[in-house]
Amino acid sequence: MKPLYRIARLVACLALGSLASAQQFDPSLYKEMRWRMIGPFRGGRTIANAGVPNKPNLFYIGVVNGGVWKTTDYGRVWRPIFDGQATGSVGAIAVAPSDDNVIYVGSGEGRRRPDLATGDGVFKSTDAGKTWQHMGLPDAQQINSIIVDPRDANHVYVAVIGHPYGPNEQRGVYESKDGGKNWERVLYKDADTGAMQLVFAPNDPNTIYADMWSSRRPPWTVGNPFEGKTSGLYKSADGGKTWRQLSKGLPGEAETLGRIGLGIAPSDGNRIYALVDAAKNGGLYRSDNAGESWQRSNTQGRLWGRGSDFAGVVVHPKDKDTVFVANTSTYKSTDAGKTFTAIKGAPGGDDYQTIWINPNNPDIMLFCADQGATITVNGGQTWSSWYNQPTAQFYHVITDNRFPYWVYGGQQESGSAGVASRGDFGAITERDWHPVGTEEYGYVAPDPLNPNFIYGGKGSRFDRRTGQTQNVSPFVLRSGKYRFNRTAPLIFAHADSKTLYLGSNVLFKTSDGGNSWQIISPDLTREDPGWPATLGKFIENDPAKGKHRGVIYSIGPSFKDPNTIWVGTDDGLVHITRDGGKRWKDITPPELTPWSKIAQIEASRFDEMTAYVAVNRFRLDDLHAYVYRTHDGGKSWKKVTRGLPDTAAVNAVREDPIRKGLLYAGTERTIYVSFNDGDEWQPLTLNLPASSMRDLVVKDDDIVVGTHGRSFWILDNVTPLRQMTPAVAGADAFLFKPQVTYRLERNVNTDTPLPPEEPMGQNPPDGAMLDYILKADSSTPVVIEISDAAGKLVRKFSSADVAEPVNPDELAVPMYWIRPARPLSAKAGMHRFVWDLHYPSPDVLDHDYPISAIPGDTPRHPLGAAVLPGQYTVKLTAGGKSYSQTMSIKMDPRAKTSPLDIQKQFALSMKITDAITQDFKALNEVRAFRKKLRAEPASEANAALDKKAAAIEEGTPGTNMIEDYGLARLNRGLAGVLDAVQSADTVPTTQAVAMFATLEKILATKLNDWNALQQQIKPK
Repeated sequence: MKPLYRIARLVACLALGSLASAQQFDPSLYKEMRWRMIGPFRGGRTIANAGVPNKPNLFYIGVVNGGVWKTTDYGRVWRPIFDGQATGSVGAIAVAPSDDNVIYVGSGEGRRRPDLATGDGVFKSTDAGKTWQHMGLPDAQQINSIIVDPRDANHVYVAVIGHPYGPNEQRGVYESKDGGKNWERVLYKDADTGAMQLVFAPNDPNTIYADMWSSRRPPWTVGNPFEGKTSGLYKSADGGKTWRQLSKGLPGEAETLGRIGLGIAPSDGNRIYALVDAAKNGGLYRSDNAGESWQRSNTQGRLWGRGSDFAGVVVHPKDKDTVFVANTSTYKSTDAGKTFTAIKGAPGGDDYQTIWINPNNPDIMLFCADQGATITVNGGQTWSSWYNQPTAQFYHVITDNRFPYWVYGGQQESGSAGVASRGDFGAITERDWHPVGTEEYGYVAPDPLNPNFIYGGKGSRFDRRTGQTQNVSPFVLRSGKYRFNRTAPLIFAHADSKTLYLGSNVLFKTSDGGNSWQIISPDLTREDPGWPATLGKFIENDPAKGKHRGVIYSIGPSFKDPNTIWVGTDDGLVHITRDGGKRWKDITPPELTPWSKIAQIEASRFDEMTAYVAVNRFRLDDLHAYVYRTHDGGKSWKKVTRGLPDTAAVNAVREDPIRKGLLYAGTERTIYVSFNDGDEWQPLTLNLPASSMRDLVVKDDDIVVGTHGRSFWILDNVTPLRQMTPAVAGADAFLFKPQVTYRLERNVNTDTPLPPEEPMGQNPPDGAMLDYILKADSSTPVVIEISDAAGKLVRKFSSADVAEPVNPDELAVPMYWIRPARPLSAKAGMHRFVWDLHYPSPDVLDHDYPISAIPGDTPRHPLGAAVLPGQYTVKLTAGGKSYSQTMSIKMDPRAKTSPLDIQKQFALSMKITDAITQDFKALNEVRAFRKKLRAEPASEANAALDKKAAAIEEGTPGTNMIEDYGLARLNRGLAGVLDAVQSADTVPTTQAVAMFATLEKILATKLNDWNALQQQIKPK
C-alpha cells in the first residue's frame, strides 16, 4: 500500500469517530462478504478413512482439522462434504455396511500430538454426506474409532479417548442402538483411560475387541505423551455387555504398556496382529487363537516406534499371512510378520496413519498420511495424487509487499509454501505457488525491503532468484544453551524494516540478514514453571519430574517505536522493553498461571501503550477464550472475551490498521470480529469452514488466514467493517465508500488450458466492489450510477436489468471468457456488486463468430473501454433516495505505461466502441429490411434491392480482402481491434491504429451505401 493511500484511508476512517463501549452489529450487514480459498492444494495430516466395497470408486477421508472429504473417481477429485459443521477436526469415519448412505463421523483427531485439535462428539449422515446431524457425546473431545454393526445401520460403537490434556469422565466405549440418539457406556476404566480402537471379529459382530489407552499430553511441546498403568486390550463376546482383558503374552503394567493397534484377518478370525507400544518388549505381536495368547513376531522399531502416533495394522482380506503396517513409512509382510519390506515412503510421503483395503478387490487400497490421502487400484504400483487436497496445516501466516501480494507459511510435514493472492489467468493454480525453503513448523518472514529474500524457521534465508536456501541461524550448533520449540517466532520489526527478531529462551536480533546476531534479552521464561494439576499421577512417568522450561513463543514489535518490543512465552509470561532490549519488565497479567501459552501479542498501530494478547490454555485442559488488553503499557490488563466461545481457544488477535478498535481474532474454530476494542465479539465466519485458525494478518484491505487444516483463506475488502457505525446500521439504505480499486487486465492464456478437474484457488473479483445496505426490500428498482470526475455518466445498473444467460462453457473455463455481471439486488440486507471498470460493452455478433481481425484467433466477447485512472462518483438510488460516494481507481502498479499513452489507448477504445455501435445499429436495420423484403411477393425490384442490401451486410462473398467486408464482418473485425487495443495496459500499436483507420473508412462507405439505399426506397 502506498504511503499516501495509507494516510488518506486513515483520515477517512478516523472521521467515523469512536464507537460506544458496548456495540455489536447484525451479521446481515456484512453477509455478502466472502472468504476465498487460495490453496495450496497439498494434503495435510489425514487419519480417518473409509471405502465402500461394492462401490470401488467411492471413498471418504477425515482430515485432522479439515473436515470430511469425498471422492467418486478414485481420488482424482476430492470434495468437502462436512463444511458448515461446528468442528473440522475428524478422527474416525464409518460407513454402515448394510446401508452405505449412513455415515458416522467421530470428531477430534484422536492423537496425542503437540498440535492436535478437539471436536464435538459424533455426527451422522443418512444421505451419503449431503446433510449432517450432531448425535451427542460433546465432551469426548477426541474419537479415534467407530464401528457399525454389519446387520443394522443404527447399531454403532464409538471409542472415546477423551481429553488429551486432562482427566474427564466421558471416556471409554459407547454403544447406541438407535442410530446415535442415545448412548450407553459399555466399557470404562477411569477418568485417565480412554478407548482408542474398536474392531469386530469377522462374521461375528457380537465379538468386539477394544484397546484402552491411559495417556496424557504434557503442556511442554517437546517430548512424547505420558502413559499410565491402566492400558490394555479387552474383548467382549456378547456385544459389549461384558468385557475381559486379554493379557497373556503381552507387555503389562511393569513394562509400561501403551497404545495397541489391532488388525484381524478377515479370512480367519483367530489370526490377530497387534502393534504394541511399550517401554519394554514393544513390537508386532500375533495371536492364532482369537487373542487368548500372544507371541512377539517382530521387534523392529521402524514398525512400532512412535506408537503414540502410529498404530495402523491391516491384514489382507484373503491372506492371513499378508499384513500391512503404517508408520513413518508403510511396510508389508507376506510371512505373518516375520519380515517386512517398505512399500510406500519418502518421496511418496511419510508418517502414514491408516490403511483401508477393499475386501472385494484387495488391489484397491486407501492410505492416509501426514500429506493427505492416496489411492491405488493396482496393488500399489501407482497411486493417486495428494496435490488435489487443500488441507494444508499452517502454523502461521504472513504476506509480502509485492503486487499482487503473496501469502506464506510453514506447512506441517510438508515444508513451506508461498501462494499468490491472485493468479494472472483468472484463477490461482499450481503455477502460482512455490516452496520458499523454510522448515515446516515455524514462521516465514519475507524481507519487507526485498521480496526476493524470505526468512523462515529458526534462521534460514531463501533467495527467490537463485532458489538457494542459506542457513543463517544463530543455532548453527544446537549445544543446549538455547531452547526453542517447533514454532520459534521469527518476525521483522514493524518500525525498522532492517531488523529481524528470533525467539528462543532469549531474544535474538539481526540487522544484516542473519550474517550476525545479537542477544538482546536475558532468559525471559519462568525459572521453574512446575507442572499443572491436570497431569495428575502421570507426572510420575516424567524423568524430569516437571523440571521443564518454556521458550519465547510470540513477539510483538511496536508499529511506532523501534525500541519497544512485547514478548510472550509459552509458560505464561509477558515482558516489554522500551530501550531496544537493554532493560526488560515483567508485565504478565496477574491471573495467568504457568504454562498459559502467549499465542500472539499484537502491539497497537495507534497507541504505544496499547497491546492485545491472545492466550491459549488448551494445554492446561482449558478451551475457554482468553484475550487481554492493556492501554497503559502492561501496568493493568483487562480480559476482553464477551461473545467468544467457551470451547475454542484463541490463537491470534490482530488490530485493523485503519480503524482503531476494530479487532479480529482467530480461534480453534473460526474468525471473530470486535468493533469496540474487544469489549464484544461476534463471528466473522460467513462461508469459512471450521478449522483451527492458527494465525491471521490484515494486508491492506484484506484479512488473510492461515488455517491448520484448510490451507490459506482471504476475506477480500473489509472496508464495510471499517465503516460500520450505529448510524449506518440503522439507516434505510447506505452506500459504503469503495476501496481504492486497481485496474487489472486479465491475461489471455494461449497455452493448453488446465483440465477442469485440476485444483484451482479463487481469484478476487475483477473490478470494483460496490457495497450497499438496504434496511428493507426496495419497492422501486435499485440503481447504481458511476460518473467520472467531470460528472459524465460512465455506467448505469439497475435491479430491473435482465441478467444475460451464462454459457456453461464460460463457467467451466473462467480464465478465457468474460462473465456477465449478476444484476443488482433490491432485497433487504448487505449486497456486494462488482463493476468491471469498463464502459458498456459494444454490441457484437454471437460468440460463435470469431471477432478478431486475425483468422484463427480464439473468440472473446470484448468489454467496453477500460476506464481511466482517476476519481469517480458512485450513486445508489433506492426507495426514492440517493446516496453518493467517491471512488479512486488506480493503474496496476506493475504497469509502467505513461498517463499520456493510457489516454491514447482510452481515446482509441472509445472511438472503436462508437464505430461498433454504429455498425451494429445499421446491421440490424439492414437485416430487418431484408427480412421484410423476403416476406413480400417476389419481384425483380425487390430482388435488386435485396442484392444491394446483401452487399452492405455481407460484403463480397468468397474473399478475405478487408476492402470487401460487409457490416457483419466489420462488426467482428472492429471488435477484434478493440480487443487487441485493450489486451494490455500500453499504448496502441501502429498496426492497430492503422487497422482501425482502414475499418473506419470501410464503415463510413457502408453507412453511406445504406443511407443511399434508404433514400432510394423512401416513398415518393
